Amino acid sequence: MLNKIVVAGLGAGDIDQLPFGIYKLLKDSNDPVFLRTKEHPVVSALEAEGIEFSAYDFIYEENGQFQDVYQEIVNHLFQEVQNGDLIYAVPGHPLVAEKTVQLLIEQGEEAGVEIEFRGGQSFLDALFQSVRIDPIDGFQLLDGTNFHKSDVQLNQHIIIAQVYDQMIASNVKLELMELLPDTYEIYMIESAGSANELVRKVPLYMLDHNFSINNLVSLYVPPVKDEQILYKDFHFLRQVIATLRGPNGCPWDKEQTHESLKKYLIEEAYELLEAIDEKDDNHIIEELGDVLLQVMLHAQIGEDEGFFNINDVIEALTSKMIRRHPHVFGDTKVNSVHDVLTNWGKIKQSEGREKSTIFTELKKGLPALMQAYELQKMAKKSGFDWKDIDPVIEKLKEELDEWLTEIKTKGRRSDVEIEFGDLLFSMVNIARFLSIHPEQALIRTNQKFVRRMNYIEKKVKEAGKQFSDFSLEELDLFWDEAKEKGL
Repeated sequence: MLNKIVVAGLGAGDIDQLPFGIYKLLKDSNDPVFLRTKEHPVVSALEAEGIEFSAYDFIYEENGQFQDVYQEIVNHLFQEVQNGDLIYAVPGHPLVAEKTVQLLIEQGEEAGVEIEFRGGQSFLDALFQSVRIDPIDGFQLLDGTNFHKSDVQLNQHIIIAQVYDQMIASNVKLELMELLPDTYEIYMIESAGSANELVRKVPLYMLDHNFSINNLVSLYVPPVKDEQILYKDFHFLRQVIATLRGPNGCPWDKEQTHESLKKYLIEEAYELLEAIDEKDDNHIIEELGDVLLQVMLHAQIGEDEGFFNINDVIEALTSKMIRRHPHVFGDTKVNSVHDVLTNWGKIKQSEGREKSTIFTELKKGLPALMQAYELQKMAKKSGFDWKDIDPVIEKLKEELDEWLTEIKTKGRRSDVEIEFGDLLFSMVNIARFLSIHPEQALIRTNQKFVRRMNYIEKKVKEAGKQFSDFSLEELDLFWDEAKEKGL
């Protein structure tokens, strides 16, 4: 017969709230009793009645990591139970916010130990009463020792348990300050449900000030009512987009389709590139938001039509990233970026549709300049490419001569256009050999042209004249001034 650990809950309050069954178990049992901690309102009262305990508080003092503390307590219990059945008493209810109990459940069978539970009042009941909330509205119970802002749902009641010390309180504060205003009011509840219960309302930035070490402190974060605070929340953004396309939404948003939005996605992508070139973080944030808006609108259209939603988009992306990064999420070894790209290509090939030609994967919606660049890269993969840049330069000269000949001989417009296209294609090839992205290079030149034209316009206005009042030579002098100024 297996030796047994009886896990008993001491409840959340003082001796008057201790369940009678648990009181009898502790009072009448001949089995040794072990406490996770003596820091509990009932312990001194039970000791006064002659009940003897062994407590594990010393393990907290010897270890820096809570996970190590919990595992060591479990190891001690498994060692002690070899001498016979024992009682392990924990604050609150054994199955609420008790990591040691979860470890006992996970490891008990392998250790050859039977685990039995005797309930106690959960600290949650006392906490709900302390801050007077109804959990039916939705609430989260989070662990202060392993707290991350990504777990937080700001529109729900949030209880943060196991805030044992100032270090944990500081970490919780810093994480919450990423989501909430510094002055957002939260509640610190100490010894909930006992005669010594203390509830304090403090601004978030003061959370770790004057903090006393205490095993009985929990935090309560009320649901956010101010919608502006939720502007950082992805779920709130999703609701905003759904509202825009809903029955009482915006007429323009409601009539959009995947096809009608195509041009806006291209425009927003180019505006983002411009912001990146400007190295303006605030502008980058704004333009990234505009690109995200396009993604959200397409996802909402998919949801409205019943085909897909943003969760499907996120799932597809997450799955792809994990699948194509086996060197991060698997056992594949890589030694260089080249290895990463090679693996990426192989994985992509194994996932995809059968190729009918080497250009099957070409994105047909690309602007012509980018399309030419991608076509040449695909041709290179198949081995159709020059070995060095010299013949590429010669080809460029050849295409320039052919285009000039068409112009000088006043050839047909279609022939001039074709030769001009060949010339552009050769320029793209030169860019590729020099590791220059032609689209980005042209964007930078366009921006430079705008800056210099703005300078010329400024000089014209300063003179109190119109562009037509200046000769081309005079305007060209302004251009040279702009150039000298680095514009």
